[in-house]
Amino acid sequence: MKPLVAIVGRPNVGKSMLFNKLCGQRLSIVEDTPGVTRDRLYAQCEWRNRTFDIVDTGGIEPGTDDQILSFMREQAEIAISTATVIVFVCDVKTGMTASDQEVANMLLRSGKPVVLAVNKADQVGRENPDVYEFYNLGLGDPIAVSAVHGHGTGDLLDACFEYFPPDDEEEEDDDTIKVAIIGKPNVGKSSLVNRILGQERVIVSNVAGTTRDAVDSVFENEKGKFLFIDTAGMRKKSRVDDRIEKFSVLRATMAIERSDVCLILIDAQEGVTEQDTKVAGLAHEAGKACIIVVNKWDAIEKDGKTMDKMRKDVMRDLSYMTYAPIIFISALTGQRVDRLFDLITYVNNQSAMRITTGMLNSVLADATARVQPPTDKGRRLKIYYMTQIGIKPPHFVCFCNDARLFHFSYQRYLENQIRATFGLEGTPIRLTIRQKEDKEG
Repeated sequence: MKPLVAIVGRPNVGKSMLFNKLCGQRLSIVEDTPGVTRDRLYAQCEWRNRTFDIVDTGGIEPGTDDQILSFMREQAEIAISTATVIVFVCDVKTGMTASDQEVANMLLRSGKPVVLAVNKADQVGRENPDVYEFYNLGLGDPIAVSAVHGHGTGDLLDACFEYFPPDDEEEEDDDTIKVAIIGKPNVGKSSLVNRILGQERVIVSNVAGTTRDAVDSVFENEKGKFLFIDTAGMRKKSRVDDRIEKFSVLRATMAIERSDVCLILIDAQEGVTEQDTKVAGLAHEAGKACIIVVNKWDAIEKDGKTMDKMRKDVMRDLSYMTYAPIIFISALTGQRVDRLFDLITYVNNQSAMRITTGMLNSVLADATARVQPPTDKGRRLKIYYMTQIGIKPPHFVCFCNDARLFHFSYQRYLENQIRATFGLEGTPIRLTIRQKEDKEG
């Protein structure tokens, strides 16, 4: 197992800024609003030829009644319990507070090694005397850092490194399937992750918009290894006036980009909304293997035809995604959730399928014999051959005499013939048309 460094502290001391500086990319949303980071957020770092994981947590408010803040405290406590070493971040500008002392006592009780980072020491050169008061926390030598400029971060990582277990040269498996869970707010994305993981991994609250960042959770069972990325619910653009919400949509789009499979969650009570078609469109355009997951199925009054009717409605409203399988689940009761793993593995394999040029061209010959290629002003489209040039999604190139004659409807026909022969269920197909005179041809 890789070492895990947890960054904790009270709200607004600069934990997320420090997290972003250490992992070298802007993963965590940084705003001057306390409480922006609500869940645990993971990233991979490298220092002195060791890779390790780093986790950013919501600020710990020791004695709070606020529902979301107490959730955040629980999330931070879970991170502390699983961490190899804890980085406790304080703010030199506000000085040592009673909350800092309470958090420090909580960390001391955990028995974990703690490295004390005093942030916002932004001046270069001279030592800030205010750093010394943090010795009173009883956590050893404070390390002055500036998350904005990066001063002191090397010393901080060196201090963490001392607590890492010996490197056992373990190679990481790369057979993990990355699954992005996407959908509009309040459709049950976090509840589904929690149901799968069997622990309160993501804050669930029926306040829409609780999840703001994309959050990663690794899960392994007999079906394989999965990395679930729970994303902030995507709202309509007109509603995205809050800057943090804008970041969340961007983050969800990034989550789609780095996933292998997208689970598009739809609320069974509402059916497919305009927003759902936009969310699904993002995954389709990105060429990701997709599964349409109709959630909250337990809340629907059913007769013998309810599922068929819903399936038809979904197919009609997401007509550009007829390749995606549909599954009806309840994240609340767990109904059919276990079937998701087989389906995820199946569509992931379909999107990685390679088809030999010989097999493709026999399908092409059969298809063109059945339905003649189109003509225009006496000139007929001639398709010379087809070959596959990529996977995830399967990408085919067709060489022909004139690309202008290759009508969209004929492309759709060929795509359907390929699907009828090879399956390719759950994955979009890319088809590029090239004229034989092209240099690549």
